[in-house]
Amino acid sequence: MTHSQELFMMSILSICLAVAFMTHELGMSFAFGAFLAGLMISESEYSHNAFGNLTPFKDVFTSFFFVSIGMLLDLGFVIANPWLVIATVILVILIKTVIAGFTAFILGHTFFGTVVVGLSIAQVGEFSFILAGLGRTYDIITPYHFQLFLAVAITTMALSPLLINMSRPLATLILKLPLPQYLVDGLFPMQQFEIPEIKNHIVLIGKDSRAINLAAMIKKMELPFTSVVFDPDLARKQIEKGDKAVYGDAVNEPVLRKAYIHTAEMVIVSVGDLIKAMAIVEKVRTLNKHAYIIVRSKHVTDVEELVRLGANQVIPEEFETAIDFFERILGKYLIPRLDIEKSVARIREDNYGIFRDREKVDGYSLLKDIPDIEIAAVRVALNSPFAGKKISETAMRKTYGVTLVALKHGENIIPNPEPSTLISGNDIAYIFGKPEMIATIVNVLSEHQNT
Repeated sequence: MTHSQELFMMSILSICLAVAFMTHELGMSFAFGAFLAGLMISESEYSHNAFGNLTPFKDVFTSFFFVSIGMLLDLGFVIANPWLVIATVILVILIKTVIAGFTAFILGHTFFGTVVVGLSIAQVGEFSFILAGLGRTYDIITPYHFQLFLAVAITTMALSPLLINMSRPLATLILKLPLPQYLVDGLFPMQQFEIPEIKNHIVLIGKDSRAINLAAMIKKMELPFTSVVFDPDLARKQIEKGDKAVYGDAVNEPVLRKAYIHTAEMVIVSVGDLIKAMAIVEKVRTLNKHAYIIVRSKHVTDVEELVRLGANQVIPEEFETAIDFFERILGKYLIPRLDIEKSVARIREDNYGIFRDREKVDGYSLLKDIPDIEIAAVRVALNSPFAGKKISETAMRKTYGVTLVALKHGENIIPNPEPSTLISGNDIAYIFGKPEMIATIVNVLSEHQNT
């Protein structure tokens, strides 16, 4: 069996051309045949690879499409009939908004979602040009009406960004009116309950598999958290399981306040899209100046912008995936765990630079001025060589180059512990130092993990 990408590409193009010719022979257009071929390929297990190979062609053909549409339009017709074009544009937008919004409402969207969906797809679709072209070919529509169609279609497509941007503010404005509750909540409203006031908790924002898995892990550790989910079905499932979930767009302040973002200790943003993440981080930082914000991004180049807007730590998934691979490779070659952790710490420092785990707090912060220093919390193993010893007996600073700044024994935290303080198993030690030094002391304190 061959694995040639060239043969795969030729096969995809052959399928598209074959289906296009077949539909043409049946009396339909080549374009409609290509559309059907695309539907067939999208349902196959090779759709992502095919799409990746066809992306350059997509950009070229998109340019040809808009150039050809522009060449067909007669500007003289628009100048001669401005009011007709404007009135038709308004009529098309209203009709398509109502139809699309009504469909979304029937499918269970809230009124907010209905307005956003309706205005987002209120423009004349690209497929309409194929139908209009066929109508013109078979003299079903006159040249006059064809020019009217072109003028209206191009105008609505040009207005699309404006309509999409104004959909959310418009929906929020309309919701201030005394609308019926069934219209506001949709036909399939979620179970409504007020989240009791909560402080020093985690707010998890996102609806992807990473956010879902993270919520399950946080719940298993019995940590207090709330979720903000922009997916009615997922939000409904989480509520039914007893989770404190809020349905809505995390860019909206009322939604964030319902999740008590203003009293949260930590906020996790896992939305994938950079622009969306930037808007959420900026809004969260406005509402909560002290929360520790962790954001998932795609690329290392996103780190600087997200940190500038208020994120404390940014995790670029592509880079962290590479690090995970690197750790497994070194482990396979039987490199000592301590050396692996030191190497990874240096790699992160080289790539993240001053933006690595930056903590923005009011007032002076040593960690902000010395970016290659961090504080780590480590649980002391029962069989650790430090368990049962006094701090002065460990020679931690002299031997490992780190400082024990606090010690948690049970529920009590001892800040700046005395040298005579006893370290016990299961205590949590707060270590201050460089990442590679911390990696060394973690290996000693948690020695049971390597036995």
